[in-house]
Amino acid sequence: MDWSVVAMGCALVLAGVGSQWWERTRVRKGASPDQDMRFFRAWLPLLMGLGMIGGKVPSLLSAPHSVVMIMDTLNVVLAVTVLVLALRAARRFFRTRGLRTLE
Repeated sequence: MDWSVVAMGCALVLAGVGSQWWERTRVRKGASPDQDMRFFRAWLPLLMGLGMIGGKVPSLLSAPHSVVMIMDTLNVVLAVTVLVLALRAARRFFRTRGLRTLE
């Protein structure tokens, strides 16, 4: 069951890299980059996949306790970074589109 978490992390990393590649290809063909949604399409899956891989692989490979603790600390830093980036992207997304109320 633990290896399935690592496999899902690898799939998320590949999806994030593929999304970045796809965005670059669209920009080269003349489409305007969608900066508002770029974080959610490319960076969020990449960072979440790295967190999933980093959280499980050391314990699955029977790494020393110090290595597991270092990876857990890096995962907490990564989680806080993702939270801050997601909040900034959401704020910018809602600011540019505006919240419309029903009248």
